[in-house]
Amino acid sequence: MIELQTNARMKINSTQVLYFTLTAYIDTGSLKYFSFFIVLFLYVLIVGSNVLLIVVICVNRSLHEPMYMFLCSLLVNELYGSTSLFPFMLLHILSDVHNISVPLCFLQVFCVYSYASVEFTSLAVMSYDRYVAICHPLQYNSLMTSKKIAFLVSITWLPPFLAAGGGIILGSSLQLCGNIMDTIYCGNYSIIKLACKEPRVNNIYELLMTFLTLCVPLPVILYTYMRILKVCFSGSKQTRQKAVSTCTPHLALVINFSFGVSFEIIQSRFNMTHVPGMLRIFLALYFLTGQPLFNPVLYGLNMSKIRSLCKKLVLRWAS
Repeated sequence: MIELQTNARMKINSTQVLYFTLTAYIDTGSLKYFSFFIVLFLYVLIVGSNVLLIVVICVNRSLHEPMYMFLCSLLVNELYGSTSLFPFMLLHILSDVHNISVPLCFLQVFCVYSYASVEFTSLAVMSYDRYVAICHPLQYNSLMTSKKIAFLVSITWLPPFLAAGGGIILGSSLQLCGNIMDTIYCGNYSIIKLACKEPRVNNIYELLMTFLTLCVPLPVILYTYMRILKVCFSGSKQTRQKAVSTCTPHLALVINFSFGVSFEIIQSRFNMTHVPGMLRIFLALYFLTGQPLFNPVLYGLNMSKIRSLCKKLVLRWAS
């Protein structure tokens, strides 16, 4: 009888969860405002650099090519992903209580998961574009038509949003028996762990979406780069130089984001209490800050056409 009353009480309480408490934030004391300005500087840097490249690509007709259209889509996703984290984090740094309402928490989960999926899909589409340009240069214009570009951009964004929406619907239907997350931002698996009963459907959906997010784009990236490397080794010096100059930034982003996602999966799925708090925060932030910071640097500095146009635009604004 006592056990039944306890279970009933837990279910009643679980329907009254109005907010989640994020316990991974460290009390920095007098360094609170210093931490706030560091994070604010990073966010301004991310927004400024990504917006600059987006404007340069949109304004200059010489950059209205498939490669730059896909890059522009990737840059928009960087802004989308970082905005799902930084405004919330800035508020929590200044606050003594690290609570987030349930609707805002689910909104953040949706943004974070759709961002990660769009990122991998974008990198796969960009690798396919580089494969066509290097391995089939004579057929490039006939293969990469405006309709093909629109289709590739749509499959970059639409399926990840539908998949993330499905996760939110399943997560919002859970019966929760707690509201404490040992993280700095809301995660779907963190919510699943708060369920009163073993949420088998949610766990299966979570694993399936993780598998599809990783194992659909990555084979495309690996296959295209194997073909590109084959052409490079058998081609002329000029072909190798072109391949290296256009593929190096993209390959660096793939490796960087793969590390970030790996850190996040390990941190969410395994017990990380033995890991120092600052390292856990760094690994969690790296997932959502590494790409938005490195992407403009890699493409802005390594691609001469973008670099020269950025300089002209900045000088025009300065004058």
